[in-house]
Amino acid sequence: MSEQPSTSPRVAIVTGGSRGIGRETAERLAGEGYAVVVNYAGNAAEADKAVTAISEAGGQAVAFRADVAEEAEVAALFDTAEKAFSGGVDVVVHAAGVMTLAPLVDLDLDALDRMHRTNIRGTFVVDQQAARRLRAGGAIINFSSSVLALAIPGYTAYAATKGAVEAMTLILARELRGRDITVNAVAPGPTATALFLDGKDEETIARMAAQPPLERLGTPEDIASVVAFLAGPGGRWVNGQVLRANGGIA
Repeated sequence: MSEQPSTSPRVAIVTGGSRGIGRETAERLAGEGYAVVVNYAGNAAEADKAVTAISEAGGQAVAFRADVAEEAEVAALFDTAEKAFSGGVDVVVHAAGVMTLAPLVDLDLDALDRMHRTNIRGTFVVDQQAARRLRAGGAIINFSSSVLALAIPGYTAYAATKGAVEAMTLILARELRGRDITVNAVAPGPTATALFLDGKDEETIARMAAQPPLERLGTPEDIASVVAFLAGPGGRWVNGQVLRANGGIA
């Protein structure tokens, strides 16, 4: 008698899933049939809105607060995903991040430490749990940034943290040999999110929007589409790569 295919949904954890690219990604994956755990750091109201939007569209989602740099909290995040949906996790999208801009000579070291804690330690902690727990056929998708290649003044510390993310991504892909788990990073260019727009005047935004050959800022939908590709069956042969989703800016 042939074995019947499982009817359980694939399960995705999206860190930083309450706003911006993370939220758009959570909603996109839910629309493609994933059960989604929306991780957030502090804004419970926005996380609840994301869950409500997914539920009203016919999807499955729960919200869970966790500091991505805290091992016990991230372990609890994965525990929640496993208990809420079918006992396993298939996709981890690590979109949580912080950014403070200033020339190296002026940057406050407390800001450097905050970026290091969230962007580097957070990626390490989330990826470590993902590497221990993902089911075969799974995908880990980290977030870098195209500023790493553009070398824009003022982004020294932030770009340095994203360089670390890329190193972890490329090496982890090789460390998971034989597990049937892909590990990639998406490196957005200028994207119209609150994180990018905050503190920039209209002239600066217009100048940056004109830089790519496509002559516009990216949208959260643009980036979520790339993530969905890497998470899905069409992206299974892409592994250990950094996809620079930036409209051709670099």
